[in-house]
Amino acid sequence: MTGEPADDTRTRILRAALDLFAEHGYQRTSLRQIGERLRLTKAAVLYHFPAKEHLLSALVEPLLADLEALLDVAGEQPTEQARWTVLEGWVDTMLAHRRPLGMLFHDIALITRGDTYHRLMGIAMRANDLIAGPNAGRRERVRAVQAVATCSDPVVFFNDVSDEVLRADMLDGVRRLLTAPGPAATAGVGAADAGVGSVGRADAGPAARRRRPGRPRALGREQVEAARRMHAAGTHSVDAIAATLGVSRATVYRHLEE
Repeated sequence: MTGEPADDTRTRILRAALDLFAEHGYQRTSLRQIGERLRLTKAAVLYHFPAKEHLLSALVEPLLADLEALLDVAGEQPTEQARWTVLEGWVDTMLAHRRPLGMLFHDIALITRGDTYHRLMGIAMRANDLIAGPNAGRRERVRAVQAVATCSDPVVFFNDVSDEVLRADMLDGVRRLLTAPGPAATAGVGAADAGVGSVGRADAGPAARRRRPGRPRALGREQVEAARRMHAAGTHSVDAIAATLGVSRATVYRHLEE
């Protein structure tokens, strides 16, 4: 009898694990369940992955490796070219790994374990440095962090949107973020318009400056679903959801209660 190639079995185990993690969550999925789905014994699964954490590391590895390769390429380029190589490549990499990203979002605490977390933080710091550019000030570094989030988070929250459409929306968003006018553009705002306390309107952010009286902005179906996912996951407060979507807290509450 001819035995199945080891790599084949390993790949099948990873695929089954990803399916089960997506269905039930990492914590509620056992190695025995993974084996049963493939008609393998638990011992056979343990032969390839001595612990469940090793499955997680193996599923995340392609994403981390692709991001590291992207940053290696960008690191050899001039500042402006490197910035957009990172941003466009980051979007493409996130879209290429949508399923593992969805799994990580639902079990986000898992990546705080061991080397995976430190490696991911190192990747994020390298990306932030390349996007911000050399000798960047606080404002540029803050926007660099925001830019990485702009090129990552929508992949999880809008999983029903096609890659092509979502890619265009994400890149449009990050371009708007990085080309938004700086504090100098709002220097003419008078003291009477400065807002409450010591924080002036110039520091309130683009969404606050665009706000006008009248009927509150409504949310589209995809935004409503994203708001509900963020709220159900417990990762965002209502205030944070409202800020992310550019609407009032009352609008968020209204859709959450529907």
